[in-house]
Order: sequence, then C-alpha cells, then structure tokens
Amino acid sequence: MKHLTQWVNKRMGFFALLVGLIWAKSILAYLVDFNLGIENTFQYFILFLNPFATTILLLSIALYVRKPLHSYLTMLVIYIGLSVLIYANASYYREFTDFITINTMLGAGAVSSGLGESALRLLRPHDILYFLDVVLIPVLLILKKIKIDPKPLRARVALAFSVLGALLFSANLSLAEADRPQLLGRTFSRDYMVKYLGLNFFTAYDGYQTYQTNQVRAEASPNDLLDVENYVDDHYAAPDENLFGLAEGKNVIYIHLESFQQFLIDYQLTDENGVAHTVTPFINSLYHDNQTFAFDNFFHQVKAGKTSDAETLMENSLFGLAQGSLFTQLGGKNTFEAAPNILKQEAGYTSAVFHGNAGTFWNRNETYKNLGFDYFFDASYYDVTSENSFQYGLHDKPFFDQSVQYLEHLQQPFYSKFIAVSNHYPYSTFENDDAGFPIADTGDETINGYFATANYLDTAVEEFFNYLKASGLYENSVIVLYGDHYGISDSRNASLAELLGQSAETWDNYDNANLQRVPYMIHIPGQTGGGISHTYGGQVDALPTLLHLLGVETDDYIQLGQDMLSPEHDQIVAFRDRNGFMTEKYVYYHNTLYYTADGSLVPEEEANSEQVQKIHDAVDQQLAVSDKINNGDLFRFYTDSGLEPIEASDFNYQNQLEQMETIESDLGSESTSLYSQNGGQSTMDLYQTKSYQEYLAPTTPEQ
Repeated sequence: MKHLTQWVNKRMGFFALLVGLIWAKSILAYLVDFNLGIENTFQYFILFLNPFATTILLLSIALYVRKPLHSYLTMLVIYIGLSVLIYANASYYREFTDFITINTMLGAGAVSSGLGESALRLLRPHDILYFLDVVLIPVLLILKKIKIDPKPLRARVALAFSVLGALLFSANLSLAEADRPQLLGRTFSRDYMVKYLGLNFFTAYDGYQTYQTNQVRAEASPNDLLDVENYVDDHYAAPDENLFGLAEGKNVIYIHLESFQQFLIDYQLTDENGVAHTVTPFINSLYHDNQTFAFDNFFHQVKAGKTSDAETLMENSLFGLAQGSLFTQLGGKNTFEAAPNILKQEAGYTSAVFHGNAGTFWNRNETYKNLGFDYFFDASYYDVTSENSFQYGLHDKPFFDQSVQYLEHLQQPFYSKFIAVSNHYPYSTFENDDAGFPIADTGDETINGYFATANYLDTAVEEFFNYLKASGLYENSVIVLYGDHYGISDSRNASLAELLGQSAETWDNYDNANLQRVPYMIHIPGQTGGGISHTYGGQVDALPTLLHLLGVETDDYIQLGQDMLSPEHDQIVAFRDRNGFMTEKYVYYHNTLYYTADGSLVPEEEANSEQVQKIHDAVDQQLAVSDKINNGDLFRFYTDSGLEPIEASDFNYQNQLEQMETIESDLGSESTSLYSQNGGQSTMDLYQTKSYQEYLAPTTPEQ
C-alpha cells in the first residue's frame, strides 16, 4: 500500500490511475450496458484495447502544462468529461439502443423538459461505479491524501505519451480493419464503431461528420435538386384511379398513438387467474372495420428523434436525420413543403396540432410554423395538474376532452393532429379511477405496465370517437391512426418473448425486426371498400397515400414515399439507421439477412446476389436523397410545386382561441366551424368520459 501511495503521488502515477479508471468504466459500459455483438476472442481483444489509445491521447494534453496545480486540474477536467461521456452513453443506450451523437447533444435542451421520471427509471445499481471515483479523487486531492507532484515534466515526456497514444490507435485501427475491412470507408453501424475504436473516437468522428453536414448546407445550390428530382420522378407511384379522391374535401384528424406497436392489435393479456383481457378492443374494431384501410405490414422508420422523427415522416414524406432530431436541429430554420401547407394552398384547409405538453419539447413551437400549421395548442392551453398528467404531459382522456373547446372553432375543412402521450415510457400505471387493467408479470417493470397504458389510450380514443359522432364531425372526416415508434426496445424484447408465445432463448434479430411494425389505419366513414392490406410500407409512405385519397395529386411534390394503395408501390421499407430493411421476401436487420416468411437465414451466395444488392442500393439511395434534401435545405430552391413560401413570422401561437373567434365573427354566416354550424353553441357537453370500472360494467338497454 505504501508503494502504491507513493506511485499515485507522482504525476505519472496519477496519470496512469486516471487512464486505468477510464478503461475500467469503458469496459463496464461495453459489457454491461451496451450490446456490441462480440463474436470471438479477437474482437474481445480489440474491445479491451480500444479505450487506451484515445484516453492516453486526451489526458496527455495535461502533461504539457508545466505548473503542477494547473496540470492536475486539466487532467481532472478531461477525466470528468470522459466519465460523463461514458455514463451518458450508457444511460442513453438503455432507452434508444444507440449512442449519443453531436446533434443529439446540441438538441438536448429542446427535449429535456419533463424527462425526470424517465431518467430515474433508467438508473441501475451499478451506475455508482461510473461516478464514485469522480467524487472521491477530488476529495482525496483536497485532503492531500493524494499529493500534487511539484516536479514538472519535460516536454519530451508529454510528447512521448502523445506518440504512445497515437501508436496505440494506429495498432487498434489496423486490428479493427483486419477484422472488419473498410470500417471507416463504408457505412457500418455505430455499434461497430464503438466496438472496434471506442466511444471517444466515435464521438470525435461523429463531430467531424456533423461539421461536414453543416458544410453541405452552406454549400448547397439549386443544382443539387437535379438528382433529387430525378429520384422522385423515377420513384413516383400513380394513385389507384378507383380510390383517388375517395375522401376529397373531408376533414383530416390524425390520432398519434404514442409508442404503440402492431402486436397490441387483437392482443389479449392473461391475468394471474387465467382470464384473458383484450388490450385495445376499440382500436381492434376500427382495424377490422370495412370503413378502414388498415395495414399489417407498416413499419416505423424513426431513429433518435423518435416521436419527432415520426412527425417528420408523416408530414413531409422525408426521413429524420441520421444523427439527432430534425425538429431540434433543422426544424426552426429549414424550408418544408409539408401536409398542412399543401392542403392549405391546394384545398383551403385550416390546420392545427393539439398536444398537452410543453411547446418547446422537440422544438415543436418553432418547427410547426415552418411546416405551416396555423395553430398549435400546447400545455399552456390546457388545465394540467399533478393529478391528470405526468412528465410527458396531460393524460389522454382529459387531453381529448379539453381539446374539444378548440377543435370546434376550427374552420372546415381542417387538417388536425392529436398527440396522445399516456402510452409513453415508463408506462406507469394509474392511481385513480382509470386503474384496473391487469399488469403483466415478466420481471421487467417497463413491459409489465405497457399493456395497461395501451388499454387506457384505447378507451381515450373511443371516447373521442364518440364525441366526433355526437357532434357531427365524424361523417365529414377521415381519421388516421398511426403508431409513432416502438414501445418496447430491442434490448427488452427477449423479456417480452414469452408473452408473444416465443422463447427468450431463441429470440433473435429477425424477431426484433418484426416488432418494428406499428399500426396505420385510415378510417373513412361511409365507404365500405376498406380492409386489411398486407402491403409492406413505412411512415415515409403515409403522406402520398393520404393526399391521393383527398384528391390531391403529388407528382409535382418532392416526396420520397409512395402511395401504399397504388399498384406501383415497391414494398421496400428502409430503416433509418441504414442497418435494416423489410420486403415481402427479405428481412435485413443488424447485418443479418433472413427470409421474411419463416425467419430462416438466407444463404451467403443469395445474400450477396444482385437481387439483394439492388434492395440495399434502393434503401441507401432513398436515405441519401432524404439527407441531401434536409442537410442542404434544398426546398428553399424548389419552385415547381407552385406553393408560396412559408413565412414563419406569420404564425402566432398565442391567444389562438381569440384568433379563431375573431375569424368566426368576421366570416359571420360563412363560417364553417362546428361552433358556428351549431348555432353559436358549444359542443363541449357532448364529450363523455368514463372510468375504467364503468367500461367493465355490463350494458343494459336502459343504459
């Protein structure tokens, strides 16, 4: 112990201690919190080596500082920064199964409100190991249990350690390239980058790529549109003539089903007494209604932007960003040709978003203006209390109920979106009259509550439909329900397996890929030609599908998706992370190719065939075109659509009810709002809500 103390009291000993601790934390994260897919002993060797190079390089900066105190402080600042980076990624990975990018860091402020409970739910007992030393080492220095070595180091010693770090990195890179050729030259998953080269290098490399992306925006020109337009022309799918305009002139009501996966449809949860409970009986009824165009092979295509990525896809037929959220990074400054603006200028629609959370969350209060939404009713327009809300906003039943007071004043036809939130991680059960649906028993608290919150969402949607019917809006509306992204992440799916009739031991990435399905239903009251389509599609396809049903031709718009009701739809679904796709024949997920029909592995010869390569190329091209549009802000140069540019300053999301009432007054008898059509009488009393127990009560003729 004496020799150890003497060693740590030397500057090089202290330096080595910090390097060792960062290495230990990195390995803890690699093996416990990340799922890096280590396949053999050689990969383990690279994994255990990769934290050393960049850690030595970064900490060696402090060795150039000659003044002892300043040198130690520099080492501590770098050390604490590296510790925070490791833990932040460990925590982030638990929720997103991904690593933090520079864009994610830059957009953190726009998504930070209301995350307290979720952050707490992501804590693990071993997290203390990430920060115990961060507290202890400064304390030991202050108490002089670790002494500051007053002897300055020669510059050549500092240089020697910098060179050592560089040599170790060169060796690390060579070993990585030997096991995974062209690691930096081709598009591989971020898991590969961290597995082979470490978190520090990944973060630096991502920073470089982010800089390059910003340069693309600065250097973009109208000529960049040529490739985009050629792609869109070649990719266009003409509408089915029998369906085009089927919902022309109708109101559009989007219902955003938070974290809702397709497997919930028709699912029954068996309680401890062996009684089966249907999770979403009302949404099931819509799914099977012949007034509904439903899709059972519809996939989310989001990445780190999650809910906001889904909105980007649904409103624009463009993907979110490869890194971070488009809403937070570009939403407040890019030009868009989104659904609300298209429908306003093409067919005179009014548009509104309803969301019982802070308007700044995901930067919605700025992004919605650039998308062309006339109104945005955020939490400031609702009576939000601790009893009727949680960290993501107002619960769904009071949310729909309180939204009626604004919906009834919208001029028709309108394009509206209701963002429900109660079925959001961490899927906490309710402690009021809405409690009662059984809780699953899997050993994973997140999965256990997922079915109860989904059931609550189902009853909220049913109540909203009842209001639409009672008020008269139902018959003149097309109602679209969609799931925004997965609710149970890949890292938890094995715990879900038994509930889905499968085994955790045999669960693989084929199963993970199939769980990326989310609902997509277009309910058109009065028509009877609906049904369940088995067409493969994704969220990028939603906008052209809807516009064609509304009688709006899309061939002059830049949209990367295809009408899912068109016989020309190609049925290739790209996943945003470039690490997967779905087709009728193949499933590609995390570098493995399966047959869609049965999940068996595709032989290597076929996996490398021209047919499969064409699908890879189609996926890469679609994502590349989207990135080119978004990163270059290319819509600012596009005029062929004939749309007038949006001026964000024209939109004011303050005092919106007064704005709508003024419009009603100015229009007089020509006002088309529900309120005006109802003779100036509110329809709020038509909204009826019930507790969970009332839903369970038997219905009699008197009732």
